[in-house]
Amino acid sequence: MDKEIITTGRTVEAAVADGAMRLGVPVGNVEYEVLEAPKKGFLGFGEVDAKVRVYCVESADLAALRFVTTLLSNLGISADASLGADNISNGDRLISISGEEAGILIGHHGDTLEALQYLINLAANKKSDEQDIAHIKVTLDIENYRAKREDTLRRLARGVASKVLRYRKSITLEPMSPYERRIIHSEIQNIRDVTTASIGTDNNRRVVVSLEERHKGPKNDRRRPKEAQTANEKDADANPDSTQE
Repeated sequence: MDKEIITTGRTVEAAVADGAMRLGVPVGNVEYEVLEAPKKGFLGFGEVDAKVRVYCVESADLAALRFVTTLLSNLGISADASLGADNISNGDRLISISGEEAGILIGHHGDTLEALQYLINLAANKKSDEQDIAHIKVTLDIENYRAKREDTLRRLARGVASKVLRYRKSITLEPMSPYERRIIHSEIQNIRDVTTASIGTDNNRRVVVSLEERHKGPKNDRRRPKEAQTANEKDADANPDSTQE
């Protein structure tokens, strides 16, 4: 038991919710013990609030949140970190950072954010190992950066695809993280006659947007460079083993 608090409320549920709020964790991350059941009384007399002991055993996602809040404090950055009440759509836990100074943690095209997310997942997985439970995946977002970046990348993908169709020449994009490459691949899949592949290694891995083979003319009907990605390699972008996406 890492943290606990005794609190009261008109109902047990209200007391538990208040305790969770004071502990700074979602209600789903706490357990409780009823110390005194509520009594309604009569005509406003004799009413007794519920009294409960609310406690929290630190889970992997809470360990990740503690890592973030400690980091913010040590760096002297005025920002708040919060853990999403529910998992996001793909089952990941979500930690959001907000505040006027939070933007400094994003970095160029999210480089710093991705590095922080990697460290956060190490902290979460360490706690999972201590409790002998399965690892979780924590996604970090700062000032809603990921949604904004995804919108930018999807518009970029559509624009590049349009140029490839118009000039019938492949275009190679700048190096991107696995997370960003997946967005490009996903958006291009919705566009006819255009396909994507990835080339390069490590931090220099890039997406190449080109015409599908059946639509290339004789002049363009040549073997792809050796470094061009096969279909199986593109699948690796969709399911990278690393926690830093």
